[in-house]
Amino acid sequence: MRLLGARKSSPWAAIPLVLSTVVGVCQAIQLDVNDEDSIIAAAKVVAKGMVEYYHGNEPGQIPGNLPQPYYWWECGAMFGALIDYWYFTGDDQYNQIVIDGMMHQIGTANAFMPPNQTQSLGNDDQAFWGIAAMMAAERGFPNPPEGSPQWLALAQAVFNSQAARWEPATCGGGLRWQIFPLNNGYDYKNTISNGCFFHLGARLARYTGNKTYADWAVKTYDWSRNVGLITDDYKFVDGGKVPSNCTAKDPVQWTYNGGIFLSGAAFMYNNTDNVTDTAYWKQELQKMLDAQAIYFQDNKIMYEVACEPYGTCNIDQRSFKAYLSRFMGITAQLADFTHDKIMSWLAQSATGAAQNCIGGTNKQTCGGRWTLDKKWDGNFGVGEQMSALEVFQSLLAPRYRGPCTSGTCGNSTGDPSAGTGSAIQSGKYNRPATTGDKVGAGFLTTLCLALLLGGTYWLVL
Repeated sequence: MRLLGARKSSPWAAIPLVLSTVVGVCQAIQLDVNDEDSIIAAAKVVAKGMVEYYHGNEPGQIPGNLPQPYYWWECGAMFGALIDYWYFTGDDQYNQIVIDGMMHQIGTANAFMPPNQTQSLGNDDQAFWGIAAMMAAERGFPNPPEGSPQWLALAQAVFNSQAARWEPATCGGGLRWQIFPLNNGYDYKNTISNGCFFHLGARLARYTGNKTYADWAVKTYDWSRNVGLITDDYKFVDGGKVPSNCTAKDPVQWTYNGGIFLSGAAFMYNNTDNVTDTAYWKQELQKMLDAQAIYFQDNKIMYEVACEPYGTCNIDQRSFKAYLSRFMGITAQLADFTHDKIMSWLAQSATGAAQNCIGGTNKQTCGGRWTLDKKWDGNFGVGEQMSALEVFQSLLAPRYRGPCTSGTCGNSTGDPSAGTGSAIQSGKYNRPATTGDKVGAGFLTTLCLALLLGGTYWLVL
């Protein structure tokens, strides 16, 4: 039963009729982009293939972790995909691994900062788990066990811990990429970290009605524009270097940067009845949407423009199209005027993805290059499966009710003060040991051992 995914009326017929052709190659996934049952069936096949990479629910394994070579953050992103999968399909077979995995990874202060991840923990990594928790609250996903922190409180903990890291002393504001000063990348303010903070603030503002979150979202968006992470023509660069006061930037563009800001703006647009604010966010949203064309080859099929044509996408980058697909789907839910363009892009991209899910021994393993004509590119993994899953199930987004708020269908318990512990905010929480720490520890150990032996010798005498 998909009661929580209640349909709403939508101009679904706007998807070009030419795309209604059923895709079928060998034993490839069958997909008719205009048929709900076909989309759900395709999503089920791809979700199964994705979850097969996850072993956190097996004896001796760690819940909430994917095996090497995947970084910790991607499991949080995968759980977000499975939350929407349940919402759109009604299939709850993966719900328990999501709940168990997320509860296991909340860490101290319930802010998704587990101690064993400190050596590579970025603000963006933490935020993807917070966004998954926010999705669970908005979608009405089954609540965590009684006595555990609830979905809304977990999202608030992430947001609060990051708000305390806002740093006006360099670049005039913004979040650094890494949380801990000793981590590689601490001297960089990247677009995805700040985009996630903006995005999460916009979602919390809409869900709770608390203006403070909206103020933070506006502040973050304005800073991102002013510092040049978002250019005048609405390109989203990768980030700015702190030593240059963010004047030196990496200009590369990634799909998820555009997606995170696009959907954040959609939440801001959907959450205001002020005529001036509505007009402003509609204008920004339209300009951002138009700029996403760079990620659609020939204005049709989504591709990772910075690496995909060259075969150089790394493990992380091979999942980025998943998030642009997800965020475009929710944008179409929240801002009707974006529907036609978004759904045309997603339908053509989903068609391309289905034509390339022909790899492996089962002939249903998804590749990463949707622009190839009925040809598997030989790549496979969590990122490829998740990207296909997200583009398939995002086709359903306009047919279903948008995200809940606390005043509508939301029932998750919040905690406005969650994640406000001083250590977790300052970046001093469980910091990785430095060489100096190790040398000092060795010296103290030697000194203690010498004193112990000396005292024993004196007692013997």
